[in-house]
Amino acid sequence: ECINLGFTSVMIDASEHDLKENIRITKEVVDYAHAKGVVVESELGAIAGIEDEVVVDDKYGSFTHPDDVVEFVSKTNIDSLAIAIGTAHGAYKFKPGQKPQLRFDILEEIQEKLPGFPLVLHGASSVPQEALKLVNQYGGKMQEAIGIPEEMLKKAASMAVCKINVGTDIRVAYVGALRKALCEKPEYFDLRTFINPSMDAVTKLVEDKIENVFCCANKG
Repeated sequence: ECINLGFTSVMIDASEHDLKENIRITKEVVDYAHAKGVVVESELGAIAGIEDEVVVDDKYGSFTHPDDVVEFVSKTNIDSLAIAIGTAHGAYKFKPGQKPQLRFDILEEIQEKLPGFPLVLHGASSVPQEALKLVNQYGGKMQEAIGIPEEMLKKAASMAVCKINVGTDIRVAYVGALRKALCEKPEYFDLRTFINPSMDAVTKLVEDKIENVFCCANKG
């Protein structure tokens, strides 16, 4: 439906299935999308959700297995691949006391097997503490949250990773500025009074990510 409505890029996540079924579902989407000039991103490996436990039963555990990527890409003909190397969705990626780690050894193996192929990181928000503090200062009740250190993201961006998803950071920045504006100007009812500061906060955050974390300014 999205493709038919005019979207130029779509994401299909069938990573909950085994490799064979993931390939089948993804290829079905790719065939339909490419026939209409639409690019497709897909996912291989298990990217943890909020408070999920990653059970590691071998060297790779539930991370993306480098030996699977060539088969997956060649059989599906996807345009970019989201890999699991230690990131996690949501604000509460790690429990207090845990130290975030990205499996750069896996990333290196994958980029060697897929030279020049666009790789993606989902669940890569850093959860800026200043933004989190602002949310709670103005009535929010967010718990302590730990994200992916920006130095790790900078390293990933210097390798084969060309797209990094930071939706949680954007939401936290927006809501923090929104709460502040609502508290400081209770007599106002014009939505622009509250939405404009929120959009400014998001713009500032995104500019910082582009220039100082992903180091991708002027590379569009």
